Amino acid sequence: MERQRIRPAVASDVPAVKTVTDAAYRPYVERIGVVPQPMEADHAANVAAGKVFVTGGPGEDVAGLVVVEARADHLFLDSIAVHPDAHGRGVGRRLLRFVDAHARALGLPEVRLYTNAMMWENQQIYPKYGYEVVERRVDGPYDRVHYRKRLL
Repeated sequence: MERQRIRPAVASDVPAVKTVTDAAYRPYVERIGVVPQPMEADHAANVAAGKVFVTGGPGEDVAGLVVVEARADHLFLDSIAVHPDAHGRGVGRRLLRFVDAHARALGLPEVRLYTNAMMWENQQIYPKYGYEVVERRVDGPYDRVHYRKRLL
């Protein structure tokens, strides 16, 4: 397992953020019938706003990333992406642990996220990390399963 650090993304990371996000979400386009929202995100704006955290040091390859947003009562995990070349190396697990620690550091009692109902792999993963289903809701073209994880 690689032990890369997780750090705030900087402007020079934007191309890597786009590359990793696109690689991670591209397989779902055909399955869900629409382009997943993370692929259409304004990565430069998210990086500039301090919402993106990436693996590795400056100048190192980015294997994974998270996009988070602090809200009044929770940390919203907008996107988690691991490059397919890095699957099986613990990158996703470390990113999820980072999200928990980041929420705690901000004094937020829970993490919330949603995933497309057609991304069934995610529905197997999130409960293993303490997330519980809150609801399933259709938002425009997206059929989403909403999760939360209460932090102790």
